[in-house]
Amino acid sequence: MNVDRLVLAFAGTMILLSAALAYFVHLNWLALTAFVGLNLLQSSFTGFCPLATVLRKMGFQAGCAFGG
Repeated sequence: MNVDRLVLAFAGTMILLSAALAYFVHLNWLALTAFVGLNLLQSSFTGFCPLATVLRKMGFQAGCAFGG
């Protein structure tokens, strides 16, 4: 699995988790959903993703989106 797919999988998991926490625990968990969404949006314009940088340093193969 390359960095691009891992970033998308992590973002999707975090969004689903925060939506579930907002439903079952407290609506303030939607702030996590907004943070992940904003991070995805800014990375689409800038090409910079902190998670992608960490994953590359961990040795995962870079994909075409976050090739660095």
